[in-house]
Amino acid sequence: MKVEIYSDVVCPWCYIGKRRFEKALAAFPGAADVEVTFRPFQLNPAASEVGEPSAQVYERKFGRPAQSIFGPLTEAAAAEGITFRMDAAVATNTFEAHRLIWFAARHGRQSAVKEGLLAHYFTDGGHLGDRTALTDIGVAAGLDRAEVAAFLTSPDGVDEVRAELAEAARLGITSVPTFVFDGEVAVQGAQSPELLLEVMTKIAAGTAPAPADA
Repeated sequence: MKVEIYSDVVCPWCYIGKRRFEKALAAFPGAADVEVTFRPFQLNPAASEVGEPSAQVYERKFGRPAQSIFGPLTEAAAAEGITFRMDAAVATNTFEAHRLIWFAARHGRQSAVKEGLLAHYFTDGGHLGDRTALTDIGVAAGLDRAEVAAFLTSPDGVDEVRAELAEAARLGITSVPTFVFDGEVAVQGAQSPELLLEVMTKIAAGTAPAPADA
């Protein structure tokens, strides 16, 4: 079974959804035969590469105090064993982070890099547009430092990531996370582990369910 997960690294529900999917996968008898690939999506492709406090971004977008949004998100994350410190995070353009994820996939370290990027932003209050930080995240995930540094200063992966973003648009993906199973069944939102497990179980049995919306 192939599972493609469309998500952004500054999307809180994408981090929560990743944890819930991991719980579902751990309970799935055929987990060893499941191929998981993270696909890019940008919530704000026009975001600055310089970055600004995430609180400012949320308040501008939703028109209310950031803490009224961060509080419920932090509680939802804590229920999945994740520590959110969104008030310390620096919101930035995520294209370079997605390019690193693309690179990591070619070295078998995609999931580890994805986790590192999410933790850097949501838990450590990091800046995902900083190439030194991106290099450190790649190294922590098992990639070679010199190779990562050289990649980030090259144009490699730019066209490929753009093509994947265009494919997400072509598929009509407008919210994340979106889980696409075997290229046919799409489940939107950070659904419960139970629902995701049910989807995988039915697909494995040849009785695919209708897509579930967030």
